[in-house]
Amino acid sequence: MNNNERGKLSFVTCASNLEVLGARLLSSPCLGAGGYPLAVYFNAPSAAHGFNAALLAEQAKSRDEPGGGSWQVWVHQDVFLPQGWDAVFGQALAKAQQAFPQLAVAGVYGLAGAGTHARRAGHVLDRGKLLLEATPLPCRADSLDELLFAVRIDTGLQLDPALGFDFYATDLVLQAQAQGWQCAVLDAYCEHWSSTPASGAIPQAVVERVQSSAAVFERKWAQRLPITTPCFDIARPGDVAAFLASIVSHTL
Repeated sequence: MNNNERGKLSFVTCASNLEVLGARLLSSPCLGAGGYPLAVYFNAPSAAHGFNAALLAEQAKSRDEPGGGSWQVWVHQDVFLPQGWDAVFGQALAKAQQAFPQLAVAGVYGLAGAGTHARRAGHVLDRGKLLLEATPLPCRADSLDELLFAVRIDTGLQLDPALGFDFYATDLVLQAQAQGWQCAVLDAYCEHWSSTPASGAIPQAVVERVQSSAAVFERKWAQRLPITTPCFDIARPGDVAAFLASIVSHTL
């Protein structure tokens, strides 16, 4: 991308493991020397702590920029962006904006619809498993995975600190929709190397963290249920806690 295009993207992450950060995200070619700006917040109490601070800084920089052309990309420390990812993402974003003129939030994996009507969408490598969903991209998003998403800086959208490190991407989608914005899943392949197991036993600390965030999320959006996220089907408050309890009981 040229320098003008390069100025339209900024990146932010919250990091807790320097080794993982260096081996994954910081090894991404577009974030190397001379690459895009990346704000890193260490040991943050929530995703919002880093994301919102970086967003305010970028808003100050782009205050005089017309047309809402700048986007902030949130990305996990354990994500790798392959060579040329920025160009692919830029092209996918432009295509999505043609389809969704009020686009405010865009991610690389998520769902359209909820409950029995939910359709998974995205193209990512997750813990070594290729996820290439059948839903044509770009598509409308009603929920997004937290691994990577971008927000149009001039929309004023922010993450909710009360959600900690779970449900904040779907919360962002619901916030955007409530304000009349559109959200989408793009085809911008990347690799996600999460240490959280895809199946089997889940660490108790993770279970407690998710339960806490789920209680906040379910209360906040009770009038919007059912909601389907990449990990949970939520028809009524308490569904996430019940699901996690069933997993824990089956793995004891």
